Parts: sequence; structure tokens; C-alpha cells
Amino acid sequence: MVHFDPFPGEQLSDTIERHAIAESPAERYKTFIVSSIKRDCFKRTAGCNGRRSLFFAAGLASLGLVLMPSPARCQAQTEAQTQAEQPPPAQQPSSGIINGTVVDATGAAVAGARITLTRENQPAGEVAADSGGAFFFANVPPGPFQLTITAKGFSTQTSSGVLKAGDVLNLPAIAMSLATVVTEVHVTPAAEAKVELAAEEKQRVLGIVPNFYVSYVPEAAPLAPAQKFQLAWKASVDPVTFIITGATAGLEQATNYYSGYGQGAQGYGKRFGATYANYVTATFIGSAVLPALLKQDPRYFYKGTGSARSRFLYAFGNTFFCKGDNGRWEPNYSNLAGNLIASAIGNAYDPPSNRGVGPTFEGALIGIGATGAANVLEEFIMSKLTSNIPRHNHPTP
Repeated sequence: MVHFDPFPGEQLSDTIERHAIAESPAERYKTFIVSSIKRDCFKRTAGCNGRRSLFFAAGLASLGLVLMPSPARCQAQTEAQTQAEQPPPAQQPSSGIINGTVVDATGAAVAGARITLTRENQPAGEVAADSGGAFFFANVPPGPFQLTITAKGFSTQTSSGVLKAGDVLNLPAIAMSLATVVTEVHVTPAAEAKVELAAEEKQRVLGIVPNFYVSYVPEAAPLAPAQKFQLAWKASVDPVTFIITGATAGLEQATNYYSGYGQGAQGYGKRFGATYANYVTATFIGSAVLPALLKQDPRYFYKGTGSARSRFLYAFGNTFFCKGDNGRWEPNYSNLAGNLIASAIGNAYDPPSNRGVGPTFEGALIGIGATGAANVLEEFIMSKLTSNIPRHNHPTP
């Protein structure tokens, strides 16, 4: 309860007015109520009536309403006080640092190594190791990361981890291993065919008779046009070829075959020349010129597997079918046309009694049949008598 003490010689009403001048409206109202209560009490002691008592009660209730704070005001004051008492949130660091070193297998620093930082599968930076192999990344956002380390002469290395916010991550030393030196040799078909052809030119029956036109490599590389002519020339000038030609001419003279050539040295010379010319013509046209133009392989490819019947049909069938340079089987136009052309050319210098269309086709058929017989001998007999065969590349018959 507010109590006013009047100055000496001053009435209570004057004292209330003096205080009201210096106070706020709310305080003046409060003071007014208090003073009214005092007056009421004073009058009650002097015999005031019930109406004054009612005014006293109403004034007391009004004072309670003024002094009692409202719920909204109390809640606002509570929230303001709570916010004032809570400390401001501490600012969390949002980035960190990654440190590391790059060394070799001996522990020596790998200066100049390139380190690439990757985050979320996206490059986030790249640095180079210093002279001591050290490196660091600053201002790195927190989260998973991966490092890719490359250096000349070393294999690529990777390192991964998770960086926490504000952390300084010191990685273990990253050891680089020496790069494996891989030497790739790309062999072109022409180069591969050259190697195979060199091996074929060493093949001889009983170590004497040339057996150059047989391949014991199932998937041999196709011959280039120049290599087809090289093989024909090699077979034509081989010393054994001249020996066989001489023996054939002698047999013809002994049986007086091509009687128009006569006998004696002159007749033998004509027979020798005609026989050699027929061989060279058939070899170059049927095994070089036409195969080069038609892209066909003039060689016989040894089979060596299957039943005797299948091998026989395969060998004789090669007279009419051959491998193309593309590896596919196709009609052997080179052999068929080559024998016919060679017989027609030979018919031009045969004795007059042996010339004509009939002898020309007869000679062509003989050449075709001889090719088939030679293939069958190659499949069943010559392979067992031929030296320098790359047997690790062909099946055993």
C-alpha cells in the first residue's frame, strides 16, 4: 500500500497533487485510488454511509485491474526474457584442409606429382607436389572426396576419405609404384604373311624337292600380290625345278613323245625348253597373275584331321575351290583358267602335229587333274616326307 507523508503544514490533498505532477498517468491513477481509499477510510471513521463503502470497493477492484498484467503481455515479456537469456549460436566452420605427401617405393619424395581432388564425381581442384612431395588443399567443403595421383614413370594411385567440417586431415604418405612397361607389337597381315612365306620356302620333300605351295597353318595370313609373284619366281628358278624338267624331257625323248621335235640333242633341247616354258607359264598365270587379280590364295591348306574320305574329298576339291584373300572359300578360277591359258600358250610352240583346240583342252584337263593328284599326295603322303614343317601350328594327321 502506498503511504504519503505530507510536509509540515501541508494537507493530504496537497501532498497528493504534488506527487501527481511528477508521476505518469498510470502512477497518478494509482495514487488517486490510494488517496481515495485513505479518504474513504478517514470518512468511515467519521461515520460515512454505505454508498461510500461501495465506492471504496469499486476503486479497490479498479486498482487490481490496473496493476494485474495481461496474459499476452506476460507471454511477450517471457519470450523476450528467454531470448535474451539464450546465448547466440556458435558459427560452425564449413570447410577444411587436406594435407599429404607423395613418395615412391623407397620412401623418397616424388616432386611434381599431380594430385586431383574429386568430390561427387566432379573435379574440385588440382595441385602439384612440392620438392618434398607435400601437397595440400584448402577450403575444402566437408564430405566424401577422392584424390587421384599421377606422375611420370609411375602408375596412377588413388586415395579417398571423408572430410569433417573444419577438420585438418593429414593423410598417410601415398606410395607410388613404378609403371609397368608394356610393349605392344602390332603385326600387319603383310608382315605375318612374310614370316609364314619364309617358312614355306624352306619346305622340301625328303629335304630336296620344293614344296612351297603348301601351308600347314590353318589360318595363314593372305599373301600380298608381290608375295604371290615372289613365290612363283622362287619355285621357277629352284635348281630342283631344272633337274625335274630335264628328267621329264628325257622321258619324252625316250618315248618319242612330241615326235615333231625329233631326236638327238636338238630334239632334247626343244623338249626341255617346251617343258620348262609350260611349267613357268602355268605357275605364273595360275599362281601369281590370276590370284593377284582375283584376290585368291594359290596355296593348298593342309587339313590333317577327319576321316580318310573327308580328307580325300577336301584335297581333290581344292582343285575346284580355294581360299580367297578374305579367308572365304570360293571357286578356284585361278587354277582352272590358269591351266587352260597355259595350255593354249604351249600349243603355240608345240610341234604342228600336236596343235589345235583338242590338244589345248586336253593339256588343260591334264593340268587340272595333276593339281588334284598333287593335293591328295600332299594330304596323305607329302606331309610326312616334308622337312621344316611348323608342326606346332597344324594338327597331327
